[in-house]
Amino acid sequence: MRRTEDLGGNVAIITGAGRGIGRAIALALAAAGVRSVLAARTKEELEILEREISAQGCEALAVPTDLSKENEMVDLVRTTVEKLGRIDIMVNNAGVGMFGPLAQTATEDFDRIMAVNARAPFILCRETIPYLKRHDRAFIVNIGSVVSTKGYANQAAYSASKHALLGMSKALARELAETDIRVHVLCPGGVDTELVSRARPDLDRSILMQPEEIADIVMFLVTRKGNAVIDEIDIRRASSTPWG
Repeated sequence: MRRTEDLGGNVAIITGAGRGIGRAIALALAAAGVRSVLAARTKEELEILEREISAQGCEALAVPTDLSKENEMVDLVRTTVEKLGRIDIMVNNAGVGMFGPLAQTATEDFDRIMAVNARAPFILCRETIPYLKRHDRAFIVNIGSVVSTKGYANQAAYSASKHALLGMSKALARELAETDIRVHVLCPGGVDTELVSRARPDLDRSILMQPEEIADIVMFLVTRKGNAVIDEIDIRRASSTPWG
């Protein structure tokens, strides 16, 4: 059996860390000894998570960040390096969604969705790559969606942003293929988060995936670096149609 890699002492940036999938990923990484920089807009949620991780004996740093503002993302990366000395894992998880018919979607809403879901990962990848390249095992993990490859009614703007994220990830993976940076994309369907409850209020929460299940898959990716590489993972609810 292939041995898993020791992540102790590594440093990760996780966006959207205050709740849902991002929070679950931060806790899972901390349990493996990864020092985490927690980024989101809501300071209170980040500070609660920071204290929770610290109580478990791992280092965490809450850095409130507006991912629609480039200067704040540049500051996030700089703060990470200044405070923790390195970057090994970049998790682009933060996402926003506004749902409704395309004909009723305001341009400013479209721009906001694209800024957080596509532009922010672009900037954060660009800013962290020079630091990721310094290590022989580094990862970029982008959290996409089932709508990275599909289109659902009343989700045109959100679908556009997640298609953009997947496309960028494919190009970036090729650009970095000769380096020690691996680029992975997770495309989950319904996960029990606040965003999904707004997008699909018709779904029974008992059949949704849990954020911790997504975090488990992230941990599988970042604790292995052999000759087998997974570029994209499509993840569905057990109750949904296989290969639907």
